[in-house]
Amino acid sequence: MTETKTNCSHPVKNSGALIYVVDDEPMLLELATVILEPQGHNIKSFRDPEVALQTYAKANPKPAVLITDYAMHTMNGMELIEQFRRIDPNQKILLVSGTVGEDIFQNAPAKPDHFLAKPYQASELIDVVASLLKQQPR
Repeated sequence: MTETKTNCSHPVKNSGALIYVVDDEPMLLELATVILEPQGHNIKSFRDPEVALQTYAKANPKPAVLITDYAMHTMNGMELIEQFRRIDPNQKILLVSGTVGEDIFQNAPAKPDHFLAKPYQASELIDVVASLLKQQPR
């Protein structure tokens, strides 16, 4: 594994981790890809949450991390998280949003592992993903 220096306070180990990013805004999908691919991650992006679910259900291996936006047209991020948790309760999930706060999932039956408010700095996304990758399975 190689190390990549980032704007964060510590070097990030390139893991080659598969990461799914779900957002109905193409520019935000591209932004996540531009931030995470240089860290050595393999990004698979989805504009449609239903397509992400179908792909995930058949995927082997599953992604190391799933990143989903909250506000999407066909399904919100919490609904998507609930569907992913039904397939794999241990999936590591990051919820990002510029429209809601962490309180949105306080009473939800299925919760993300982490929340990141938009707009975020590239270093914040890098650090959160690195932290999720280091966590033991749920």
